[in-house]
Amino acid sequence: MKKLSRILALAACLILAIGCLPLGAITPYSTYTYSIDGFALMSPDAYTPDRQIDSAYMGVSPAIDDPRDLFVDGNKNVYIADAANNRIVVLDRYFKLKFYINEFVNGQGVPDSLNNPSGVYVTDEKIYVADTDNNRIVMYNLDGTFYKIIEEPDSDVFPAGSIYKPVALAVDAYGRIYVISSTTYMGVIAINEEGDFQGFIGAQKVTIDAMTILWRRFQTDEQRKLSQQYVSTEFNNITIDEKGFIYVTTSSIDENKQQSAINDKSGTYAPVKKLNTAGADIMKRNGFFGPGGEVNITNVSTAEIAGPSKIIDVAIGPENTWSLIDEKRSKIYTYDAEGNLLFIFGDKGQQLGNIQSIEAIAYLDNDILVLDKTSDNITVFRRTEYGDLLLSAIQNTNERQYDTTVNYWTEILKRNNNFDTAYIGIGKSLYRSAEYEESLDYYKSAYDTANYSDSFKEIRKNWISKYIILIPIIVIAIVVLLVLFNKYAAKLNKKTQLKKGRKTFWEELIYANHLILHPFDGYWDLKHEYRGSVRAAFVWLALAVLTFYYQSVGTGYVFNPRQGYSTILIQLTAVLVPVLLWSVANWCLTTLFDGEGSFKDIFVATCYALVPLPILIIPSVIISNFAVASEATIINLLVTFAFIWCGLLIFFGTMVTHDYTFSKNVVTSLGTIVGMGVIMFIGVLFSTLLAKIVSFISSIVIEITYRM
Repeated sequence: MKKLSRILALAACLILAIGCLPLGAITPYSTYTYSIDGFALMSPDAYTPDRQIDSAYMGVSPAIDDPRDLFVDGNKNVYIADAANNRIVVLDRYFKLKFYINEFVNGQGVPDSLNNPSGVYVTDEKIYVADTDNNRIVMYNLDGTFYKIIEEPDSDVFPAGSIYKPVALAVDAYGRIYVISSTTYMGVIAINEEGDFQGFIGAQKVTIDAMTILWRRFQTDEQRKLSQQYVSTEFNNITIDEKGFIYVTTSSIDENKQQSAINDKSGTYAPVKKLNTAGADIMKRNGFFGPGGEVNITNVSTAEIAGPSKIIDVAIGPENTWSLIDEKRSKIYTYDAEGNLLFIFGDKGQQLGNIQSIEAIAYLDNDILVLDKTSDNITVFRRTEYGDLLLSAIQNTNERQYDTTVNYWTEILKRNNNFDTAYIGIGKSLYRSAEYEESLDYYKSAYDTANYSDSFKEIRKNWISKYIILIPIIVIAIVVLLVLFNKYAAKLNKKTQLKKGRKTFWEELIYANHLILHPFDGYWDLKHEYRGSVRAAFVWLALAVLTFYYQSVGTGYVFNPRQGYSTILIQLTAVLVPVLLWSVANWCLTTLFDGEGSFKDIFVATCYALVPLPILIIPSVIISNFAVASEATIINLLVTFAFIWCGLLIFFGTMVTHDYTFSKNVVTSLGTIVGMGVIMFIGVLFSTLLAKIVSFISSIVIEITYRM
C-alpha cells in the first residue's frame, strides 16, 4: 500500500511539473533564428497555437473547400477565398459567419457569380475579389452587395494570345489596383478603378549566360523562335502596407539563384521584394541573410523539404513587421522593417500548431491566422510574453523612446541571449543617446559592422577634433622619414655599386629599395653584380610571412568581424609553397628553353619581388584599425596594388634573369603556372599513394599480429 501511495505521489508531482512548464516548451515546433554562420539558434516561442477554426465552428455550409486567400480588414472581419465553392466567406472577429459573396446581379441586370476566386482585398470602402476563371476583378460594397466589374485591362503591351488570370491583388490609398496574374511575367499589373491599364512594375530580372548570348547571334529567326525563351518569372502573391509600399512574392525563381540572393542579401533574385510605385525594390536587408525563407537548406530529414523555401504569401504585421510563409515546410518567417530576422516557427504535422499545407497568412490583433489548405481550417497563433516584449522594443524604437527601448531589449536578452537583433537594438539606442563607445560592444556581439562603423566614426570624429594639431605633425613626420630613408638608401646603393668584393648583409637588404623601383637595372645587377644574396632573400621571405600573419591578427574589427586569424605555420606554408613551386617549375621549364638563370637566381629574384607586400600591406592593416566600412576601398586598393606590383616584379625578374624577350617570357610564365599545377598534382598523387601503402602494410602487420 505504501509503495502504491509513493507511485501515486510521484505521478502527481510529475503532472504538476508538466503543468508548470512554459507553453513554448510543449509547442509541436521549434522557434529559432540564424547565426552569422547559418546555424539555427533556438529561441523562446513568440507565438503559440491557440485553436483551430473549422467550417463547423464558423457556421459555414457547405464546408470550405480549396481555400486560396485570407484577409483581415480594418474592422477585424475575416475573409476567406473559398475557390471550390466559388464564394468569399466573410466572418466576424469571433470567426462566426456574417455572409457569403457568391451570386449577384451584375451591372447589366444579368445574374452572375464568381468562378474559382483566388484572392480578396478589402479597403475601408470596398471589397475586391480576384475572380480568376472569369478573368476579371469584381468589386463589392462592405455589406457584400455588388458594386462593379473591372474587366481585363486593354493594352497592346500584353503579349498576343495571353490569358489574364488574376490570382491576387492589393489596393492603395488612391484606389490604384495592383494585380498578380498567374500567366503574366512582365511584373505586377497596375490599373485604376476604371480598369485603365497604367503599366507593369517590378518585373523580375532575367539573365542569360555569355555562351547562350553568343550562340543566339549566329541563329536564324526561325531557330530563335524554336529555342528556349528567356522571360521573367511571375509573382504569386501581393500585399501593400499603410505607406503604399508593395510586397510581392514569387516561387518560380531558379533555386540556386534564389538561395544565392538570400546568402548575398541581394534583391535581384529574392523571393520577396518591397516595391515603390515606380517598381523599384526598396527592401532593407540588414540581417545576416536576406529575407526569403530558410537559410540552412542542407540539413533536411526528407526529400520533400529539400532545397530553398517556396514562398507563397506575405502579411504586414504591427510596427512595420512582416511575415512570409513557406509552402514547402509550413513555416512562418517574421522580419522587422530593417530586414532583420525576428523569429521562425511552424512545421508540418497533425497536432495543433502544425499545418499540413500552408496557404495564406494574416494578422488579427495579437494573433497570426494561418490558412491550412488541406484541412480547410484556420489555425490561430497567440502572441506570447516574449513576443509582446519583442513588439514593445520595436514599437519604442519606432517612437524614438530609446531609454525605454534598452530596457525591453535587455529583458529579451535575459530570455534569449542568442538574439542578435536585441544586441543591435541596444547598440542603436546607445548610439542615438551619443554613448558611442558603449554601443561598440553590443554591435560586436551581433557582428554588425555597418552600425559599428557609424559609432566608430563618431568616436574618431571626437578624437580628431581633440587632437587636430597632432595629425599634420604625424603626417609630416612620416613623409620626412620616408624621404630621408630613400635618400639614405639611394646614397648607400650608389656607394655599393662601386664597391668591389663581397657586400655586407645590410647592403644586400637595402638593395631591395632600388630593385623594386628600377626592376630592369635592379634584376640585372642582382644577378651579374651580386648585389643580393640568398640570406637577404630569406629575410624578405620571412618578412612576407610575418606580414600576412600580422594581417590575420591585426586587421581592424570592421574588416575582420569574426576575429579570425591563422598561425605562423599556416602563413609560412601559404607563402613558402607558392615561392618554391614557382622556382622549381620555372627552373625545370627554362632549362629546356635556354634560360640563363640557375635555381638560386630564380629563388632570389622571386623573394626580392615580395618586398612590396610588407611595404603596402602593413600600412593597410594599420589603417584598417582607424577606418570605417565606407573606406574599405582605400585598404583594398593598397592590398591589390601590392599584389600587382609583386606580380610585375616576378614577371620582369624572370625575364631579366633568363635574358628572355617579352613574348618568350609571357609563354614561359604561363608554362610555369601550368608546371606548378602539374607538380601539385603529382605531389597529391604521391602522398595519396604513400598513404595507401602505409595503410596496406599496417593492415598486414595487424593481421599477422592477430594470427600469431
